[in-house]
Amino acid sequence: MAAMRKTKSFLMLVGRVINEAVSFIVFSVLDLVDFILCFVYKVADFFIEAEWKPCYCSSSKESITGSGKILVSEQGESKIVCLSSTKLQLDEISDTLYTRPSLLSEVSKLSMKEIKKGTVRSTFTVNSTIVEMLQGKIGGQYLHPIPRWSDCDCKFCTSWTSNCKETLFVKTDGPREYKGQEDVLFIHGFISSSAFWTETLFPNFSSAAKSSFRLFAIDLLGFGRSPKPTDSMYTLREHLEMIERSVLEPNKVKSFHIVAHSLGCIIALALAVKHPSSIKSLTLLAPPYYPIPKGEQATQYVMRRVAPRRVWPAIAFGASIACWYEHISRTICLLICKNHRFVEFLTKLITRNRIRTFLLEGFFCHTHNAAWHTLHNIICGTAGKMEKYLDAVRDNLKCDVNVFHGKDDELIPVECSYSVQLKIPRARVKVIEKKDHITVVVGRQKAFARELEEIWRNSSSG
Repeated sequence: MAAMRKTKSFLMLVGRVINEAVSFIVFSVLDLVDFILCFVYKVADFFIEAEWKPCYCSSSKESITGSGKILVSEQGESKIVCLSSTKLQLDEISDTLYTRPSLLSEVSKLSMKEIKKGTVRSTFTVNSTIVEMLQGKIGGQYLHPIPRWSDCDCKFCTSWTSNCKETLFVKTDGPREYKGQEDVLFIHGFISSSAFWTETLFPNFSSAAKSSFRLFAIDLLGFGRSPKPTDSMYTLREHLEMIERSVLEPNKVKSFHIVAHSLGCIIALALAVKHPSSIKSLTLLAPPYYPIPKGEQATQYVMRRVAPRRVWPAIAFGASIACWYEHISRTICLLICKNHRFVEFLTKLITRNRIRTFLLEGFFCHTHNAAWHTLHNIICGTAGKMEKYLDAVRDNLKCDVNVFHGKDDELIPVECSYSVQLKIPRARVKVIEKKDHITVVVGRQKAFARELEEIWRNSSSG
């Protein structure tokens, strides 16, 4: 037995060494490939003209941009009124790795002395055509920029452009008439969609649950059937505001339960901190919480943990490509996401329709811009804030916190859930044997639906 253990340990050591060596070679080559693709896309983006797709809506006299407010006078003169302060700018940057590049470069000409005095108000004339492009209005109609040439422009992926109101796609289930029922918000993870919930849990909830709870499953900004604006940086603030605008405000949601998976857990925690008195329960699946060691830079540490630049396991290799190589991941979107209808057909043909198509929908129907910025601005960009969010949930919220994690999850280790429990002692952690990042729900949806119903009932009775 001792000899077998030594042999096993030796083989594991050899495997790690081989993995390290192969990873070094592979990622060195990928560094060069990504550099070359960077040049290729710069040239392609320069020469391929941007297209605009109209959405017929009523016009208004003003439009808010990332840098200020555009005002159009009756004489047609266009001015930009910049209402900004150093505090607001710092707040915008604090939760992002990438920030929106300002088209209004003239703002930078303001002296620092003027800015330090407080709120700055400046006006300057801008070409009316540029203003119309910034406002997305020509001839009294809003114009939505369709995805870049390397992204899919099929009817499914651009369905949001035909909607006058830029709100998230929301799949609702439960009682048609609101009579004081409780509400539940479902938030999916990275490169996924509302179908992750609606095709698994929604059909398995009991009739009693569907008569007692209104269920809202959203497609996050940039994914599924939700808007995919090309000028968005997909920051945490933007995701939260879209959820409020699309679900909480129109449906008059006052208090609600949250069920979130993976990246969605970060958005769920931020939403709970923003609405502490409204949360009735928090259910987190595979939360990506990595405690930051002293002396480490938070965003870089989380990037190394989420995307370790290893060729094995395969899911870590995929995460490394998505996280470290912007132009290679854009090429993958060009080859797969842009041609997702053909890829879906081919996949169904090869697997004889035995693969769950809703998982393909979530994986294919996004833009590279949305995936790249959401990954960096949510998972990595909020790394330094996660402890504050968890502390706020522990101290300011009285709701139940339940955490589920697949024991075989190779993307986000089980230790992340136990770390959440250390920050929130009342949190209950359940580790599911022989389940991974996806099968923690898919494949056990009936059991999980019953568990959620019990959580909601206990929270309501308490």
